[in-house]
Amino acid sequence: MSELTRITAPDGVFPAAQYSHVVMGTGRFVAIAGQLALDEDGKLVGEGDAVAQARQVFANLGRCLAAAGATFDDVVKLTFFVTDMAHMPAIREARAAHIPDDRLPAASALQVASLVRPEFLMEIEAFAVVST
Repeated sequence: MSELTRITAPDGVFPAAQYSHVVMGTGRFVAIAGQLALDEDGKLVGEGDAVAQARQVFANLGRCLAAAGATFDDVVKLTFFVTDMAHMPAIREARAAHIPDDRLPAASALQVASLVRPEFLMEIEAFAVVST
């Protein structure tokens, strides 16, 4: 695990409520491609269900991080792509199961017209820094 410094309210910037404005660390950089709500067989989990899809996406992120020798503690940035901002509470709930409030990474959320298939409600990518 990398030693990371999180700054939620840099001087002159509004305080962040659900993310950190700045996350710094030294070590090996890991980029995780946008994850979708697919199980290991490529089948959709939770059609029309944002909570189920968010849980599956975070499970997939966790598996990808583990494959890179990282954990959610090493995540410095998350990007949420959602088809409807109404899905953000489900994403925050799933994130909270893996990342405590005192370790929130930097984050961005974008509402998009669609994802690669219409049944996907969200896609989430992650960046991590693992100490070397």
